[in-house]
Amino acid sequence: MAGGYVYFMTNRPNGTLYVGVTSDLVQRVYQHRCGFVDGFTKRYGLRRLVYFEVFDDIQSAIQREHNIKHWSRAWKVGLIIASNPDWNDLFDTIAT
Repeated sequence: MAGGYVYFMTNRPNGTLYVGVTSDLVQRVYQHRCGFVDGFTKRYGLRRLVYFEVFDDIQSAIQREHNIKHWSRAWKVGLIIASNPDWNDLFDTIAT
């Protein structure tokens, strides 16, 4: 069974946040960065990957995304700051 990822995209440090789930993180973030997908991330220019989690199966990732989407913004920002305090774009760390 394929693994999965939960990820956060933003437009700038402490900017607009998007929480997503995918089975192919590199491809999905590339699509967001290039504006290939119409919708929220394209409309708000969310091209910076600032957080992600890896799961053994996609169902676990989907459940985690569902839970995170119900959290407050402060909790989501706390997750980012704990692992990426400078809000660096993590795309280069996954695209190698």
